[in-house]
Amino acid sequence: MQTIKVILASRPKILSDVIRNLIDCQPDMQVVGEVLDPIELLIAVMATPVDAVIVTPLASTGDPKICHHLLAERPRLKIIALSEEGDAAFLYESKSRKKRIDEPSGQLILSAIRESINRNQKGKKP
Repeated sequence: MQTIKVILASRPKILSDVIRNLIDCQPDMQVVGEVLDPIELLIAVMATPVDAVIVTPLASTGDPKICHHLLAERPRLKIIALSEEGDAAFLYESKSRKKRIDEPSGQLILSAIRESINRNQKGKKP
């Protein structure tokens, strides 16, 4: 089983700790970094073999530009962005794909990451 490597870019710290604890309980996932600054996130994603990024909170002013920058550099990356209100999350993928997750729970978010990664792996040619 391949381990899904995740970077957290989460505020407030307590939310980041909750997400980290949830991931630490998953046998197929591992937190490989934690950053707060968007520039640090860009550097970390480029320097670390990572499959997914969880960004919180997402301002309600539209799509975060950081997602588009990261996906331009790492098209197989999966990005989960939580809304400020906590009532939705968004899974960003390459080719401008964006999936809304209503009333997100920890398990729904982790399942969305797994499903997206599995879908990409099935699409790979041997």
